[in-house]
Amino acid sequence: MAKTPERDDPERDRFAGRLARFTRVGLGLSGAAANMGARTILGGEGAEARNARIAGEALGRLKGPLMKVAQIMATIPDLLPPEFAATFGELQAHAPAMGPPFVRRRLAAELGPTWRERFSEFDLAPAHAASLGQVHRARSLDGARLAVKLQYPDMASAVESDLGQLRVLLGVGRRLVSGIDAREAVEEIAARLREELDYGREAAMMRLFGDHFAARGDIVAPKVRQELCTGRLIAMDWLDGEGLLALKTADQESRNRAARLLFEAWWSPLTRLGVIHGDPHLGNYSFSPGVQGINMLDFGCVRIFPPAFVGGVVRLFHAISAGDREAEAEAYRAWGFTSLTKDLVEVLGLWARFIYGPLLDDRVRSVADGVPPGEYGRREAMAVKRALETRGPVTIPREFVFMDRAAIGLGAAFLHLEARHNWRALFEASLEGFNEQRLAQAQTDALARAGLSD
Repeated sequence: MAKTPERDDPERDRFAGRLARFTRVGLGLSGAAANMGARTILGGEGAEARNARIAGEALGRLKGPLMKVAQIMATIPDLLPPEFAATFGELQAHAPAMGPPFVRRRLAAELGPTWRERFSEFDLAPAHAASLGQVHRARSLDGARLAVKLQYPDMASAVESDLGQLRVLLGVGRRLVSGIDAREAVEEIAARLREELDYGREAAMMRLFGDHFAARGDIVAPKVRQELCTGRLIAMDWLDGEGLLALKTADQESRNRAARLLFEAWWSPLTRLGVIHGDPHLGNYSFSPGVQGINMLDFGCVRIFPPAFVGGVVRLFHAISAGDREAEAEAYRAWGFTSLTKDLVEVLGLWARFIYGPLLDDRVRSVADGVPPGEYGRREAMAVKRALETRGPVTIPREFVFMDRAAIGLGAAFLHLEARHNWRALFEASLEGFNEQRLAQAQTDALARAGLSD
């Protein structure tokens, strides 16, 4: 895909755009905070719901990375007060959208003034809106139903501005949590967010996943309509399905089947290609009737890992299973952790045993295994925090960030489904034939076919 020279691109990252975004974010959040404070003082029935609505509206208007933080928080059951969780959950599928005048301008900017001639139908009202863009229903000239994803204007400047504020916030966090150095984590988040703005890359990732699962009829990625794509617009086939939350009232067998499909859709690309779908929030999947298949809907945040890192993931599982602390330390080194002492290996093991916990039990169980969802992970997180304050510091390596985020998001989906499986059996099946050298070659081939480079 040809790239527009930066000097001719009106939406490249600009200082003026960053400054405008910085001001708008500051005013938006401070205004919401003041409004919430006033309502809290007034109190009364429904105060929490009103405050949640105010916060949700502010984040929805701001779009960008700050809204994505709310989305991530909403994927973890009972992390937030119920009113906030419900409102932030709505941001995933029902974010405030841009109107028809915006859509017409965006389409003309991306496809030219005759954009209407490229579609037989185009619905200017969005079907879905999210933090960086919104999706519209359309039909191609051959009558196929399409999903057209449009990026919001000036997102490059918005992301850089928000990343600056995120660095300030995490700088404060580093002083509060003295055992954790998050600088590498910030750079990882920055890199992934910038990638999300490249719709050409997202279209290539869609092709990669589609090719990987081509032999299966039950895990589906949309087919890209390349002739209608630009760097800030993706056209793809429309996939019908119901969201994960709609399955909460389904029978146990259906919920278990949904969880198995989620597990395989996430783990198989990691162990076979060295890539993960790094944003497994509840709005990024839908299921066909009767949960006979799963649709993967968003490929903006796909992380490519070095084969050695994936090997470390596998070795850590075997090391913890065998109680081998030296092998465990080697696995952490493969993940990018440095200056490891015996104490730090012990601390990292607390969190690793929580993440790997369901995989270590050779029996059918839920992910939480009797722990109330509101308490799931909190005890381990507090234990790690206290231990790092006395035995740290530790620098969080870049590769660890989205692996950890995706694993927690996936676990949250299993919690929502109240699914029960022998998770160890599923994981071991995903490792069949695993070999780092074979993975390296498969990754190189898959990236080349998709039009990507590592």
